[in-house]
Amino acid sequence: MNRRHLLAAGGIAAATLVISGAQALAAAPTTTGATSTLPTDSVYQLATPLTDQNGRAFSLGDGRGTPTIVSMFYTSCQFVCPMLVEAIRDTQQKLGDDERSRVNVLMVTFDPQHDTVAVLQKTAKQRQLDSTHWTLARAEAPNVRKLASVLGVQYKALPNGDYNHTTALILLDTDGRIVGKTSQLGDADPAFVKLVKATLASSKR
Repeated sequence: MNRRHLLAAGGIAAATLVISGAQALAAAPTTTGATSTLPTDSVYQLATPLTDQNGRAFSLGDGRGTPTIVSMFYTSCQFVCPMLVEAIRDTQQKLGDDERSRVNVLMVTFDPQHDTVAVLQKTAKQRQLDSTHWTLARAEAPNVRKLASVLGVQYKALPNGDYNHTTALILLDTDGRIVGKTSQLGDADPAFVKLVKATLASSKR
């Protein structure tokens, strides 16, 4: 993604993002069993099968119980997506050791056709992402679209193979509710760091 595409993505109206996410959650299938007590606004209501960089199959709801920073990306992105990774790293660095150990990171690709398990694994190694807390994941294209809608992320494939997409770090609480977002790249967003700390503190009660 180049600067022109980033500027276009930044112009997406926040109200549209919120509405599309709410509509997707409303359309999600009713869950049963262990997830039956999830809040109605939980992202984990969406039963999206995912596969991580190690080939492990999992679902969004597997993250329940741990605050999680979620973002969407694609591995061939040379401009914005590496900055997203660094923004998450910088956010982590602003946390204490105990706090850092209690928050997970999930990055889901827009481009499952190209971003195979092998490609995700290579990217994780190149960026030295600790798989204890960092998960790079892929899903089938229709499920990627559903997840993006719930998260309030918009994206569009371009003829040259790039993607025009919303840039955001999204914080989920232990029940998968969206408690905050930031689109700040570069240095960590102080307000977002504060929210991560507050969410972690609340999860210990």
